[in-house]
Amino acid sequence: MQKLKVGMIGCGMVSSVYLQAFSALSQQLELVGVLASSTDSAHQFICKAQSEYPDIWSSAPQPCQNADALMALNPDFVIITTPPNAREAFIDACIAHHVPVLMEKPVERSSAAATRLVERCEQAGLPLGVMFQHRVRPSAQMLQQHLARAEAGRLYAVEISVPWWREQSYYDVQGRGSYARDGGGVMISQAIHTLDLVLQFTSDIDTVSAVRAQTGFHQLEAEDFVSASIGFSCGAVGHMMASTACYPGRSEEFWLHFEHCSYKVQSAQIEIFTRASHPDGQGHEICGDIAATGAGADPMGFTSDWHRLVIENFITHLADASPLIATGRSALHVHHFIDKIEKASQLIPAPRAHA
Repeated sequence: MQKLKVGMIGCGMVSSVYLQAFSALSQQLELVGVLASSTDSAHQFICKAQSEYPDIWSSAPQPCQNADALMALNPDFVIITTPPNAREAFIDACIAHHVPVLMEKPVERSSAAATRLVERCEQAGLPLGVMFQHRVRPSAQMLQQHLARAEAGRLYAVEISVPWWREQSYYDVQGRGSYARDGGGVMISQAIHTLDLVLQFTSDIDTVSAVRAQTGFHQLEAEDFVSASIGFSCGAVGHMMASTACYPGRSEEFWLHFEHCSYKVQSAQIEIFTRASHPDGQGHEICGDIAATGAGADPMGFTSDWHRLVIENFITHLADASPLIATGRSALHVHHFIDKIEKASQLIPAPRAHA
């Protein structure tokens, strides 16, 4: 099988996860070019790639000074991992050369900007995938299969918890946690994965009341704590808490309480509580294992397996037009959810230190 040529735009923290995924997919793709914030950064990334995975390159990827140089390498698709504020010009270049795009979340800094970007790709007929890798976790797949049996009944209540931790050094990176670069704080940068996954199993959001705040643990422009009460269009109600101020950080989880079953999803593990067979909650079914998710001080402390599966799916889509795991259009749902939380709340600043 002929390998697909992939170009990479952006070499930030998450790039090491992509390197691991590329290594596992070395029989299917070849990294041909790297475009970073500087040529030095691109060189450093390429040196890292060749030293850590020396056996997977038939030739060294090329450092590229701009999008035109990357497009001149004729990639079959590109992966964009830049901050959200740097996406638009690269999308323009991909549309101009009709090069499909797989990008990191979020699509953009706001739902309005994300919608414009998605619509431009759709109008150009350009495949656009989004790296919502939580959708391929074993727990998510098992939940989807279980709900397909139509035995759970109506959804009544939802609980969402993202109790993560970040050191201040995380926010000391220029622009991180700002509206201009990232579009916000914990919601759009961390909780977005869990919120997106929950929305795969619920109806749309009707109503939201919320609190957004800066806890005092961090210095950042946006929020590091959010609490929201949610009303779903199906009649279910829910609660969400997300923060990067919960030391030392715990794995995110959510509960879906249906008429006949309750499901707890934590990382790659799912617990199924069926009231008819186990009314006391004992003897419930447990499938999968809890895996590291980057909840603590190391943002990259998670497996690359889920990234690999999303990239594999994108490769398959380019070959036979099979459905994408996460399209740009499907990613807009979580953007709208985040918008509703922001509009329903005012940011409470961090408490001042006592004199």
